[in-house]
Amino acid sequence: MPLGALRPSPLVEQATQHLRDQITGGQWPVGTKLPAETALAKTLGVGRSTVREALRALAGAGLLQARQGAGVFVIADEPEKDWATRLRQAAVTDIYEVRMLVEVQAARLAAQRRTKADLTAMQAALDARRAAADGDDAAFVDADIALHAAVVAGAHNPVLTDLFVEFVPALRKGLIDLLDILGLRAQEPNHGDAAHDALVRAIERGDADIAGGTLQAELEQTLARLHRL
Repeated sequence: MPLGALRPSPLVEQATQHLRDQITGGQWPVGTKLPAETALAKTLGVGRSTVREALRALAGAGLLQARQGAGVFVIADEPEKDWATRLRQAAVTDIYEVRMLVEVQAARLAAQRRTKADLTAMQAALDARRAAADGDDAAFVDADIALHAAVVAGAHNPVLTDLFVEFVPALRKGLIDLLDILGLRAQEPNHGDAAHDALVRAIERGDADIAGGTLQAELEQTLARLHRL
């Protein structure tokens, strides 16, 4: 795949893609030292600053590495997967184990930091979960996740909130599959209601130990079912 002059815009994106194609297509194998910025700029028909930005982007993707005094080298022929991609491809049991770490701590913090508005939101989410028991599995899972999201929000830690949000798409699919395969709601449409009520009540009382322990037990039970699939 020979390099060629680029169209006018957007130059950085085009330069990045052309260089990426050289790497992923095997024209520049791992270990190859790239031509100097000046040579790349001339070949691509762009300025050195454009080449520099493209090289920086490819280094950020894990394809290139600049070595002081030596140049820029190819260190991988496939870009690193971003966090969202890795989550989509991860086993649901792995996601659930990390979810437990995040949510149990969030529940403990929520018991210490919850506001009146947080408690109102949690109760509304618990009521919505109960109402969703009359719906299909997807609606019930959405309501369940919304309740857990309200608990995490009550921790007032934006990093925990962001982590939970990242888990949601893969988590949702895994839970829907679990309910379908095991038929957990066939005899108990509002599966897990007692545990979720106990969780909200513990947070309401400000009991961090009970809140964390209640959620830990509930999540461990679900994880055990996932491991048996």
